[in-house]
Amino acid sequence: MSATHINSYYAATANDDTRYPRLRGTVTADVCVVGGGFSGIATALSLAERGYKVVVIEAERIGWGASGRNGGQMIAGISGEHRIESQLGDAGRKLLTEIRYLGHDIIEGRVARHQIRCDLKHGWMEVAARPRHMEGLRSYVEERVAAGDGDGLELVEAADMGRVIGSDLYHGAMVDRKSGHLHPLNLCLGEARAAVTAGVQIFEESPVMEVAGGAKPFAATAEGRVDAASIVLAGTMDPKFQTGPLGGLLFPTGSYIVATEPLPERLAKAVSPQDLAVADSNVVLDYFRLSADRRLLFGGRCNYSNRDPRDVREALRPRLTEVFPQLEGVKLDYAWGGRIDIVLTRVPAIGRREPNVYYMQGYCGHGVNTTHIAGQIVADAIAGTMEKLDLFEKIRHVRLPVGQFLGNQLLALGMLYYRLRDLL
Repeated sequence: MSATHINSYYAATANDDTRYPRLRGTVTADVCVVGGGFSGIATALSLAERGYKVVVIEAERIGWGASGRNGGQMIAGISGEHRIESQLGDAGRKLLTEIRYLGHDIIEGRVARHQIRCDLKHGWMEVAARPRHMEGLRSYVEERVAAGDGDGLELVEAADMGRVIGSDLYHGAMVDRKSGHLHPLNLCLGEARAAVTAGVQIFEESPVMEVAGGAKPFAATAEGRVDAASIVLAGTMDPKFQTGPLGGLLFPTGSYIVATEPLPERLAKAVSPQDLAVADSNVVLDYFRLSADRRLLFGGRCNYSNRDPRDVREALRPRLTEVFPQLEGVKLDYAWGGRIDIVLTRVPAIGRREPNVYYMQGYCGHGVNTTHIAGQIVADAIAGTMEKLDLFEKIRHVRLPVGQFLGNQLLALGMLYYRLRDLL
């Protein structure tokens, strides 16, 4: 357990250092939310806005995990959309249309209402890493346009890529003007402030040791306990809570980011002419964007053994300069990493472990948007509207009947397979 955030660009530029107390003694609430990242804070705020008494318990600091370390890309939709369509048919397609920009709407509304300073900017694109990938992007846009849901999407052909990115590495792109990028830690901290203003109690440095549903639900720490009508397991959980429908479901993998020194305005404009967030089309992908102070934040999974690299800077620098040769020699001021949860079906896990114990996790790298969608779905369910939660509970997930160690080794082999496929 740590009382401080890791040494990242986001922590260095955080605009709030509020410390919340540890949980001591017994507290009662309508809902106890376990986890103080985007999942937990988004859910707590959604419930508080409906009049529920909510308590949030966080093992570290608010936004300490992936919510405060990620690439800051607000991307439409969720992962695993094809799986949802194939399993749920028309109901799945309707669900995806309804939630595609729901997370964006929630974030943008809260930023405006609560005056959250998180450098929110619109504009995101997926770039084609191989010529064949462009055909997939083209088909996706055509499908969205045909369904009447293509507003804000545009295709950029290979010959025109110079107007959107300063790299010769890609073979076209799909731009989504309604998606975008932001400072994730400052968004999470700002939403936590808004939640407290709405009546939510937040406790930090309070790892949960036990959770129970049944007739008397509770969540207990070493020093305290919350008695509540409903419990929400929000985001990455201790393996001892990965039981029932969560057993064998999640496999954490590493993702890493470097932040350059602030770039001169001319160089920043050359690298990213339209200040778009970018992700490439590989399964084992690169993602990057400019920060508000013109640093290039460049991230990806830079090893396939599921072990952290000894030196994140040196692990990511070759790929950064391959994408942007003009940044050769640029100083890398920050380097950090963390874990993201992969679900083998790629569909986020949203449902109930027991009738009054809810869970949400496994966003597969789409967490900024999807956490807010999940928070709304679970808040709706607690308030009595079960439609969307019921659909997610119908998804058939693939599970590996192995322990955590062997599961991680299998995941590492799988990531290596996809990396080789991307290269070929």
